[in-house]
Amino acid sequence: NSAYAGGGPERALNMLNKNLDLDITDFLTVDFNAVIQAVDLLGGIDIDLTDEEVKWLNAYLIETSQVTGVSYENVAASGTQHLSGIQAMAYCRIRYTAGSDFKRTERQRMVISKIVEKAKGAGLGTINKIVDDVFPLVSTNIPKTTMIGMAANMMSYDLGESGGFPTYIENKKINKQDMVVPADLELNVTELHKFLFNEEDYYPSPTVLKINEKIISDTGVTAKSTE
Repeated sequence: NSAYAGGGPERALNMLNKNLDLDITDFLTVDFNAVIQAVDLLGGIDIDLTDEEVKWLNAYLIETSQVTGVSYENVAASGTQHLSGIQAMAYCRIRYTAGSDFKRTERQRMVISKIVEKAKGAGLGTINKIVDDVFPLVSTNIPKTTMIGMAANMMSYDLGESGGFPTYIENKKINKQDMVVPADLELNVTELHKFLFNEEDYYPSPTVLKINEKIISDTGVTAKSTE
């Protein structure tokens, strides 16, 4: 988030590639309205909500509506609820529950999976309308013609396994700021390449090792046992 805010997608990609030994070239970022419109065009999504999530979802609806200009209705109860676009967006923003920000990213992955699930059952006309209506709301270096071609093959897509990163962490308070520190970066990058590319014997680059040494020096956090 900090890299994107300070230098846009180019800086964010550079940060990911440099720190994680990756070679990402394509990007697509969405704003609140893009998520809201995509969900609404698909007719909403079903999410199982806890009582605590309902409380925070309704709280986030106020600001989300102010930012986007989209009207809303509160969610009345917990359990499986059919959420509109703005309700789904507010759900994605919840972080003040058990699991904090890691639980928030889990919610975001849940919404993405629900969108893909609904899209696979939608007609090509609906998919094309999503591309037409939502594309102006996204920032990407992927050509629109390529996006339309990808949309046409939506029925054949399956989401693979997903998870949070870093895998091994330690919560630290540094200069009175709560931080999540990789424990350590070398181990986490190794695990990431195993997860993404099935590289069982991957060894991080000298750049990652140097960054890892700096993190250890600044935080005192070292690798945790994986057993």
